[in-house]
Amino acid sequence: MTKFPYIRQDFAASLVVFLVALPLCVGVAVASGVPAELGLVTGIVGGLVTGMLRGSSLQVSGPAAGLTVLVFEAVREFGLPVLGVIVLATGVLQITMGVLGLGRYFRAISVSVVEGMLAGIGLVLIAGQLYPALAATAPESGPGRIAGLPGAFLNALGDGEALASLDLGAGTIAVLVLWKTAPAKVRTVPGPLAAVVLATLAAFFLDLPVATVEVHGLLESVQPPPLAAFGELASVGLIGTVVAFTLIASAESLFSAAAVDRLHDGPRTEYDRELVAQGAGNALCGVLGALPMTAVIVRSAANVQAGARTKASRVLHGVWLLLFAALLPGALGCIPIPALAGLLVYSGAKLIPVRALAVLWREYRGEAFVLVVTAVSIVAVSMFEGVLIGLALSIVKTAWDASHLKLEVVDKGSGPIDARLSGNATFLRLPKILDSLEALPRDRPVRVDLSGLHHLDHACRTALESWAARHSAAGTELVKVTAA
Repeated sequence: MTKFPYIRQDFAASLVVFLVALPLCVGVAVASGVPAELGLVTGIVGGLVTGMLRGSSLQVSGPAAGLTVLVFEAVREFGLPVLGVIVLATGVLQITMGVLGLGRYFRAISVSVVEGMLAGIGLVLIAGQLYPALAATAPESGPGRIAGLPGAFLNALGDGEALASLDLGAGTIAVLVLWKTAPAKVRTVPGPLAAVVLATLAAFFLDLPVATVEVHGLLESVQPPPLAAFGELASVGLIGTVVAFTLIASAESLFSAAAVDRLHDGPRTEYDRELVAQGAGNALCGVLGALPMTAVIVRSAANVQAGARTKASRVLHGVWLLLFAALLPGALGCIPIPALAGLLVYSGAKLIPVRALAVLWREYRGEAFVLVVTAVSIVAVSMFEGVLIGLALSIVKTAWDASHLKLEVVDKGSGPIDARLSGNATFLRLPKILDSLEALPRDRPVRVDLSGLHHLDHACRTALESWAARHSAAGTELVKVTAA
């Protein structure tokens, strides 16, 4: 027992995490358009492989709702066999970045971009999962899904099967929302598991005409990518998808690690090692043709709150997932699709940072703008382009904020006019500088003091020299400029 002093706490926590992870693994796989068993494979690898490696001792990895939209688009565009290639390449990139010490730099990504990314994923996830809840087929594009929802709801009103499906999905969401108000003893069962089990029992005993999960068998679902699929790596589109997977999976995992560190007093996350651990897990998932993994805050928080003390809890949760997949695979076939859709609609709503957006709007409106634009871009265009737009906008905003410039003009009514510039003069502020200087009288001497500038870029220096050369009227003393 001295070798495993916290085995009791870790054993109990592993069961809680297993019960939270099980319905989420299945739900994410179904929503991603792949066999349900592949979600379990990723959860197993997240526990047994990533869970054993150093990095963050208490966060738990597995298939994440945050990658559902991207996986669905990748499978639709490239096919399921190529998904393994994408995930494998993602893992190799993550390992490389971790070895090169780049993991810590992911903390430099604007929080607004990350929250905007999650909000966009949440919106697309909600819009996409409402269709299976309505027993309908979702349009391919994000805007199409949102635009088609009113029609899908109207069509469901006259369809008994669609109404049964909608009622079951809505009931699942209601259980998830109200579960926190249940008695403490009842809440020992995780909300996601309770909601899915209750929905499954309701569908069975009421004989509801709803679709259920298709079961393929664990070994039949594991399909390593064929060698021919690796030829797709020459495609620019595929490379862009790999970059998107890497960026989003790494950012979500490392931001999750930072959040988990705030929940406990144990060892802090080693970001580069954690990135290597995530990469190793993704590389193996790619070889098995499974879903990509990230660290998942829902499971990680459940792990900490259940009293986990070491990484043994997350490894054991992988063991329980493996035993379930090996011994009870047929149980998956009883789970109603609308119940999983309701679970993912609820998960998608949790990704939308309503409170954080309200705080940002009050205190940092520029950051709130970046968050909203990132989210809207993901819905309107695609995941990869939306994140790039958010990153670009964040960089422009940072550059603009860094270009603080103050112009003080002292005009005593006669004699020279003194103009003093202080701060950072960059091309972003050039229109403001020139508008103010060109408004000065041309028939009086002007003295421009640039000694208060911390930075003067080439564009501004050239423009100021050009203005000084042409500003003075004939017969007026030339503009005097005190260099920075």
